[in-house]
Amino acid sequence: MRERLNGTTNRKMNLIGIVGLTAILFPAFAGVIFPASQGQVDETIRRVETGLIQQVQIKGQPARKWNLADRMALHRVPAVSIAVIRDYRIEWARAYGWRDADAKAPATVDTLFQAASISKPVAAAAALGCVEKGLIGLDDEVNGRLTSWKVPENEFTAGQKVTLRRILSHSAGLTVHGFGGYPPGTAVPTLLQVLNGENPANSAPVRVDLPPGSRWRYSGGGYTVMQQLLIDLLKKPFPEIMKETVLGPAAMTRSTYEQPLPDPLLDTAAVGYKSDGNPITGRRNIYPEMAAAGLWTTPSDLCRFAIEIMKSFRDRPGALLSSAMAKRMLTLEKPPSGLGLMVEGKNDDLQANHGGSNAGFNCYLVFYPARGLGAAIMTNSDNGSVLYGEILLSLASAYGMTGFNTIEKALAPVKAELLSRYAGKYTVTIGGQESVAAVSTKKDHLILSAMDSEFELFPETETKFFTMDMQLSVVFQLDAGGTVTGFLANNRLPGRKRK
Repeated sequence: MRERLNGTTNRKMNLIGIVGLTAILFPAFAGVIFPASQGQVDETIRRVETGLIQQVQIKGQPARKWNLADRMALHRVPAVSIAVIRDYRIEWARAYGWRDADAKAPATVDTLFQAASISKPVAAAAALGCVEKGLIGLDDEVNGRLTSWKVPENEFTAGQKVTLRRILSHSAGLTVHGFGGYPPGTAVPTLLQVLNGENPANSAPVRVDLPPGSRWRYSGGGYTVMQQLLIDLLKKPFPEIMKETVLGPAAMTRSTYEQPLPDPLLDTAAVGYKSDGNPITGRRNIYPEMAAAGLWTTPSDLCRFAIEIMKSFRDRPGALLSSAMAKRMLTLEKPPSGLGLMVEGKNDDLQANHGGSNAGFNCYLVFYPARGLGAAIMTNSDNGSVLYGEILLSLASAYGMTGFNTIEKALAPVKAELLSRYAGKYTVTIGGQESVAAVSTKKDHLILSAMDSEFELFPETETKFFTMDMQLSVVFQLDAGGTVTGFLANNRLPGRKRK
């Protein structure tokens, strides 16, 4: 529900970044702490584990801090895995909880998680490598290089064309925000069926419905076009392309774009869980949209990727891109996007980040290229974004990172009789499907229950309510006589009160 109410993955959170010390030169020691810094690092980890805080702080109330285990239980997140970078090396990596809660199989730093949309920046590096090899220009029309399929021409492409630069910066005017995946045992479409929106694809056709270059709009569909482009350019299966161009050179030895995940790797892969704590159907969805959502990886491997980009950015020898291309990747094209990553800040505070959300998985990658700092957090739950937000704020406090702050809000005094008027059932439409949401009262605030999720809503005004993680804002609508007629969630998702 959280992801579906918010759109998908890339909402920039007012959260944080991190630290590091061990893996790029010695991959075998990833996650190992050298004895000289053991005590200091252990104390920092303890502070992180016991310093989780919510993004919203209530004015006049002291900030509360929690430990990681308690918040995992509260948010029903079976497993979380964290890796931290400092000085362009992995400083520490730890995993918590269960990769498979039913089997009581513990998560380790080698447990594989779905990277979801963090697949995009890793795939973008492969595309930029093709640019450096002269196989395509950033501003070439992609239809000139696509051979298996073409972006359909229409009135929007008459004046401006779909280019690789625009695809990577989400400004190509291409449709389809994200993808739902396919449970094992169901029909999985080919890439061409996904692009054309043909059965058994469960997503719309990828088309241009805005003038290319006109504005930013997140598009997983665009990255699926890029996936086909790389296949046509290099004449190889996409997982093989990614292994040869990015995963292998960056020493991402625990990573693969293979979909479905090969059987030998299933014993080390996390199971995805819904908001109610139950496994998703089939335990792990399949994503033929590999460039947009198909990477299986670990936080340590994501940090290795970030380290390679940062090294090149700092004019140090890197395995993936030249210094000029790494700097281009981390330069704003259409805010908030660079080429494959979200970018903000400048100089030492330049930050690159990307979030990810697949069915049953949520994750986040952030790094500061000028400072050699960064972190990756991966979870196996639809509730994972709430938890990783709290972890990020804890990391911010422990490491003094800039750019991530809590939000202070004042609670409005709302009379109990007014709150009770909001109670009842509402019809909500999400993704074209109708479902029922229920609102109930709890002391001085409300509870919204919908789509197997429950949200505590706190009053900002008599009609506007928010959640403590800022992922949901609800404005109740009243007619001229003061009767509640419905609500609007996150300014775009309506709920109609049922009689």
